[in-house]
Amino acid sequence: MFNNAIVAPFPRQRVIGMELSQAQYERIAPHLPVQRGNVAVSNLQVLNAFLYVVEHGCKWRGLPPRFGKWHTVYTRMNRWSKNGVLARVFEHLQRERMVHVTLAVVSLDSTSVKVHPGGAGALKKNGPQCIGKSRGGWNTKVHLVAADERTAVTFALSAGQAQDAPEGRKLLERLGRQKTPRSLLMDRAYEGDATRQLHKRRNEVERLFRRLKGFRRIFTRYDKLDVIFLGFITFALIVEALR
Repeated sequence: MFNNAIVAPFPRQRVIGMELSQAQYERIAPHLPVQRGNVAVSNLQVLNAFLYVVEHGCKWRGLPPRFGKWHTVYTRMNRWSKNGVLARVFEHLQRERMVHVTLAVVSLDSTSVKVHPGGAGALKKNGPQCIGKSRGGWNTKVHLVAADERTAVTFALSAGQAQDAPEGRKLLERLGRQKTPRSLLMDRAYEGDATRQLHKRRNEVERLFRRLKGFRRIFTRYDKLDVIFLGFITFALIVEALR
């Protein structure tokens, strides 16, 4: 299982003030909601506000004034996470990337994310969230299938105490029946009647996890709701795909 073995004690340092360029924005602009009327904050400005929060791990109220009203940005993040806007942008970039990636081999692994005290205690009306207690305390697990060190195929959350094998198999089922044979690289935690272990190129999914954990809002979970935390992971994958 991918846990403490490869996770550094602190996320790697990133360039301060990183922002999406106009050219990067234009690659995904057709898949974002069309803005109408007198809009104070553009979609590009909103995306760069998302990037500031996910990169620095700050509270919404901590957004610099140049991004406009923090509540406007917060509302947009919630809306785009819940109605699938970010997921559609990710899927577009994934299809674009898959043209250049040979899916002869995919990697499967998981990583644990520590839950900040502010991320616990979601209202019961929102249903159960993927937060559970393991030996390391309160955690969320991120399970991910990767095509290479920069390309995620599919991903999901589970509670921190959940076993890897059942969750990993659910992800593999999402891939559906493949037209051509495909090798699967995984950890011993996924062994079982329905899966098997290979070793070559296994570190590709681990390198992708390291990239994701460079974003402080993913290195630690601050969000009570799975849908918002998944939104941040999806957005981080979008940023990585746009590099």
